[in-house]
Amino acid sequence: MTNILFLHDTSLSTPRGAELTINQLISHPSSNKFQLTLDNLKNISVTKKSIHWAQLVVVCSTSRCRYEIELIEFLLSIKQPYVKIEFDYNFCLRRNILCTVDRKISSCCDTKKFHLYRKLFAKAKLNIFQSPKHYQSHYEFYGEAISNYSIKPPTVSVEDLQPSKFKDEDNIPFFGDLNFLKGGKAYVAYAKAHPDKTFPVYGKNQLREPLPENISFHEPVSNKEVLRILGQTKTFICQPVWPEPSGRLAAEAFLSGCNILGNDRIGTFSFDFYPDNKPKAIEEMKAALHDFWLEVEAILNTNKQPQEISLGQVLVYKSYGGLGDIFFAIPAINKLASVSSSLSFAVAPRLVSFFSKHLKNINIMNEEVARLKEDNFDHIFELGNYPAFRGYDLPHALKYPTHKKVKQHAIQHYIDTVSKLHISIDNSYKEYPFFKQQKTKGRKYFTVHHGAGFLLKIWPTKKYAQLIETLAKLFPYLDCKIIMGPNDPAIEPYFSKPMSHISYITGDMNEVGEALSGALFHIGNDAGITHVAGAYNIPTVGIYGPTGPGSWGNFAQYNELIWGKKGVCNVRCNYDVILNCEHKICLNSVTVNRVLEALYKVLQKAYSNEKSILKTNPQAILDFGKNDCLIKLYDNEFLLEYHNKNMKLQVETLLKKECLMDSKDDNMKLVLDVLIQQQVVFYIPNFQKHNNATCQEIETKTLKNSINTQRN
Repeated sequence: MTNILFLHDTSLSTPRGAELTINQLISHPSSNKFQLTLDNLKNISVTKKSIHWAQLVVVCSTSRCRYEIELIEFLLSIKQPYVKIEFDYNFCLRRNILCTVDRKISSCCDTKKFHLYRKLFAKAKLNIFQSPKHYQSHYEFYGEAISNYSIKPPTVSVEDLQPSKFKDEDNIPFFGDLNFLKGGKAYVAYAKAHPDKTFPVYGKNQLREPLPENISFHEPVSNKEVLRILGQTKTFICQPVWPEPSGRLAAEAFLSGCNILGNDRIGTFSFDFYPDNKPKAIEEMKAALHDFWLEVEAILNTNKQPQEISLGQVLVYKSYGGLGDIFFAIPAINKLASVSSSLSFAVAPRLVSFFSKHLKNINIMNEEVARLKEDNFDHIFELGNYPAFRGYDLPHALKYPTHKKVKQHAIQHYIDTVSKLHISIDNSYKEYPFFKQQKTKGRKYFTVHHGAGFLLKIWPTKKYAQLIETLAKLFPYLDCKIIMGPNDPAIEPYFSKPMSHISYITGDMNEVGEALSGALFHIGNDAGITHVAGAYNIPTVGIYGPTGPGSWGNFAQYNELIWGKKGVCNVRCNYDVILNCEHKICLNSVTVNRVLEALYKVLQKAYSNEKSILKTNPQAILDFGKNDCLIKLYDNEFLLEYHNKNMKLQVETLLKKECLMDSKDDNMKLVLDVLIQQQVVFYIPNFQKHNNATCQEIETKTLKNSINTQRN
């Protein structure tokens, strides 16, 4: 016999809708030709063995399983076919998608779980939903990932229905625990408004509010008894707060002839048999269990893989947002291209040449020309912008299903949006499809962009000038190229002396791209140019103020983000707030030393194999005493106690003069290792790139290699 395994996180003795349905499926005569097993998900090793043993797995609810993530990853990693029966909204951390009906609830999703469920639905041989509304809610999040689906009505035991001609007008029952999500507050409000009626609750009270005396609580009753009571009930209240996937009780009340005081959140009422076609409802409910097993047989008897269908000729617009937003969308556009026979990306005329050079598998079009040729395409998608500041009023606009629901970078929001369009789009994001860097001829250099498309987001230009002068002393072997847009503030007047090593990049995007692609590192604001640097994978320091870096941070492999707002301003920023902010403390409070610290962190990571020099963290406060040194770094304090005068001399030389006196001293090696781990001291490259290195630099490099060897 064929072995079929049911996975469900709750005992089937629990008298709830999902458990009733699973019991009905297992006991249905159509299941007799299979060997059925149930795993309540208590032991991962047992579960994995059971999955390997089964020819088909039926995945029910898993949210209460403590190893749910591991279980899903395991199912996705093996070839066993499975059916996904979705009873609630298991992809949601709360299982109730309240965020879709209550705007106060946001960023509540578990990011990893949300994305794993997309893969789980896409790989399933069949996804079963509880109502058209239940399916539509999932479609709005996952789109074509759930294209292999079936919708089943509540499996009401229609043979046990007992509709009576004589209806009790004075008793209004509630079945299950009286709680907020199930509409408990609406039930209580109705009871208060009708003191002449009685309200028996067959379950526990889970509301934290005073209840009227006409509400009483009783032990739960069997499903047969529920149907008997409903058959004699005239009025039934069903006003759930959450989007009820099905509403088995609502279906039973409907078929029992109750007058239902409901709302638009009941899944059962989205079937076309409601409210006027009870015979059709009964027919479909009777057939649901048998139809499930017919679908199972079809899956087991079919070896043929479904043929992947291309989206054909696709045109993509990105008509809103800044330059950086285009770069955030590129990974998503690439994924869309992978399921299209050809993809054209329409951009502003000034960007056509630049993107044509770097996006090799995509046809770059002038957006003005593209609008005249739309009839040539099978699909047109408008990415607009994330978030959709202008709403979705643009033609062909895609909606961002994860906005204010999944806390993640804008890059992933774009990917999640396009992954709705085709079942084969992989919604994972591992790394950016970086542009090819250009080898620099002549002197090495770094780049700085002190401007932005929105100038209220820039770090003070005077501080940029101070930073560049400091870097000139720190890296005398490097030139500096300043990206200078037409509306960027003039920086030259802020220099205290002529800066002969500086050149200005004032040309088009091709010139800007050429400069950035050869830079050793880049420093800039939350602006498009910073993200161009990221696209070339240039080690980057980004300075953010009113806009948080969580969704719009740099994506280079080595980057540091400074968010000046954190800890100094708790005003919630929006466009109007930014326009009217007088102090801009989120940017003005960022010091040159703080940017230097971030740069040291980036350079230490990005150039670990370069010849290095020691630098003390400029943010560290050093208090040298007679017998010790107290180091304060933000909220941390470190006390270095001197063992002898020699140690005192070596520590002070290290932290004050940034060099090591004796690289063979084991105690100092240990001290240095600790200071590096605590980011009090950094190894950064000197970028000298020639052989006549000083003895100090050679010693430093030797010591660093020695420490790395010890670590390994």
